[in-house]
Amino acid sequence: MRAVPALLLVAAAPAPPPPAVEQALASAGPGTRIGLVVADADGRELVAIRADERFVPASNTKIFTTAAAFAALDTAAPDAAGGAGVRIDGQDVILTGHGDARLSSAPDCAADCLFDLARAVAKRTRVVQDVIGDDTAFPDERWPLGMSWNNMAGRYGTAASALTIDDNAVAVVVVPTRAGAAADLRGDGYYRLDDRVTTTVTGAPDLSIERLPGSDTLRVTGTIPAGGAPVTLMAGIDDPAHRAAWRLAALLRAAGVHVTGRIRVRHRALTGADDPQRRGAAVAIAPRPAPALAQLIPPPLAEDIRLTNKQSQNLHAELLLRRVAARAGSGSVADGRAAVQALLDRAGVPRWSYDFADGSGMSNYNRVTPRATVRFLSWTRAQPWGAAWRETLPVAAVDGTLARRFVGTPLAGRLFAKTGTLNAATAVSGFMVAASGRTLTFAAFANDMPADAGATAALDRALLAVAAAY
Repeated sequence: MRAVPALLLVAAAPAPPPPAVEQALASAGPGTRIGLVVADADGRELVAIRADERFVPASNTKIFTTAAAFAALDTAAPDAAGGAGVRIDGQDVILTGHGDARLSSAPDCAADCLFDLARAVAKRTRVVQDVIGDDTAFPDERWPLGMSWNNMAGRYGTAASALTIDDNAVAVVVVPTRAGAAADLRGDGYYRLDDRVTTTVTGAPDLSIERLPGSDTLRVTGTIPAGGAPVTLMAGIDDPAHRAAWRLAALLRAAGVHVTGRIRVRHRALTGADDPQRRGAAVAIAPRPAPALAQLIPPPLAEDIRLTNKQSQNLHAELLLRRVAARAGSGSVADGRAAVQALLDRAGVPRWSYDFADGSGMSNYNRVTPRATVRFLSWTRAQPWGAAWRETLPVAAVDGTLARRFVGTPLAGRLFAKTGTLNAATAVSGFMVAASGRTLTFAAFANDMPADAGATAALDRALLAVAAAY
């Protein structure tokens, strides 16, 4: 293992935090547990509060996943390895996914478009039988361990698959009618719709969408005002490979191809061979067959990593973890975790200081300490990919999940960080330019907030106090 600079391993005991920092953190209220570590460019800790306590990091998990993608994958070239492909086997059409997160069937699609594959089939034949979605490039692990089941109904918790389409989400448009009557629900026919929305005289839309795991029915409830604009809700998908094949069949019909058979799927069951701890060594998956007709080449992965961090896109993060895993193993979550652990080993991060069950941060099983996070972030600055990776982080008061935070403050445009929000967990970690002009590395976590309380404002005030003091 490569030696890690001592400045990342040993830090002098920091002085007590400035009173303004303590006051800001205290504003989070009783019951909230907060950890905060701030270090300068030499690795000297300026603030260390609960530095070695383990916290649920929420989407700060993406820090480690996306960094692993930059370290392991070719992020600058067009993504030839990830693109979906289509081939004909007898009279069946097989759509195969290889981990691309950006395949689109939208009418206005301009790149990485499913209709290009449909056109390739239409040029070859006018009649096909079954349309098959094949996601066997990765094992069938659609949701991470420790993710709340209620998140599965929405797009933030949709299933992950090597064959992904339209972010694995389905749109339902709620259209108001006359006051007192049921609203009009409009979908594309993939799910059955249970309409429980009432049109009201006035008020703001108050809508929710529910789907039990495995169900093909979306229950939409709430109210929407008469005369108001339609509202679009997004529902998650249980079987993305099936949805992708269903969409391909629709595009084939639109291109004049007669589909005589069924929509089918091919999955690869998770086995012991997909877990590096059980098999003893990574085993590469068999090479995939070249598509007979066409294969898409998506834009460079760096663009997708930027979207993943800026928007905190959970599905894309999960697929990045599996893409990293497929580089040296089976494409399993376990192989992805092993790759992240290897990266943290190289950074000198102690193994006890973290546990990750997924790549996105949706799992409640994830844990990491503030000190471990700062140590890793500091280490990335010296890596050949570190500067490019840092540019994918949201910028305070400018873009992504930080666009509305720190507006009009000294940290506007001077703080670059990943945010995170989950059940009773808030996080923000990254880099900021302090009042002195020095670049500081920080990790701030809040856990265990009461159900009606938030800690985002407290963390932001503390970071502003740190920036002013140093």
